[in-house]
Amino acid sequence: MTDRISRRFCEIVGENKVLEQEPMARHTTFRIGGPADYFVELGSIEQIRAAIQVCREENLPWFVLGRGSNLLVSDKGYRGVILSIYKDFQKTEIQGETVTVQAGVLLTTLSGKVLDASLTGLEFASGIPGTIGGAVVMNAGAYGGEMKDIVRKVTVLDQDGEVRTLTCGEMQFGYRTSLAKKKGYIVLGAELTLKQGEKEKIREEMQTLKAKRIEKQPLEFPSAGSTFKRPEGYFAGKLIMDAGLRGAAVGGAQVSEKHCGFVVNTGNATAADVRELMRRVQEKVEEQFGVHLEPEVRFLGEF
Repeated sequence: MTDRISRRFCEIVGENKVLEQEPMARHTTFRIGGPADYFVELGSIEQIRAAIQVCREENLPWFVLGRGSNLLVSDKGYRGVILSIYKDFQKTEIQGETVTVQAGVLLTTLSGKVLDASLTGLEFASGIPGTIGGAVVMNAGAYGGEMKDIVRKVTVLDQDGEVRTLTCGEMQFGYRTSLAKKKGYIVLGAELTLKQGEKEKIREEMQTLKAKRIEKQPLEFPSAGSTFKRPEGYFAGKLIMDAGLRGAAVGGAQVSEKHCGFVVNTGNATAADVRELMRRVQEKVEEQFGVHLEPEVRFLGEF
């Protein structure tokens, strides 16, 4: 690599962990997104600190990425550095009812491990397609459960590069938000408190919720998950359906015919298609019902 900045990142993580002009469609569940200037896979707290230091010294914006669910990256990509905290943050430790897990572990993987240990409490998240890091930042939830119900403490890297441990209360969890999201803290891992349960009952509940997801959600198409937050007193999907927008499309982006709360990529959607479709949905729902739909999906890059 000839680029001076790339060389600086290579000195921190090794040459095989640094990519230039990396298409973000490869790293998001939407399968959409132009190239990031730099894509750096990080494997330790020291590497995260050092990479952020390079970003600061070179005056480059950075974005911390897990699995890339709940994210729409611009077709123009990202003029900055993607810091990937995923592949090398995979440790899970279970002691009694306490589960200590690193940020890159997928919720689906963790669900299998806690099932093996006959621990209950994580069933609601067993099908959420993201990592622990992203789930904690967003206080992910489904089927009546949220991360705040099981998180005991969270380890973060704050903006000064200090490692801090925050209790569940200090994390200020709210609907799809947390202190980590508000302050831009990097979640390194979490300690969860679950309860001993009956393995077969836990398995049954996970399978029931999985069947519900398959039946009700458009898992056959790439998406970012729920496109809009739930407005108080309403369901986003029902408002969109009642506005007559089931199956509405812009280019390759479509309001799912299976569940109107999802915008899906039917094969060749661009970020511009998705953004325009979201705008039309917001406009129509507000016009008909006087309700503003706030995006749950996060936007990265220039739109």
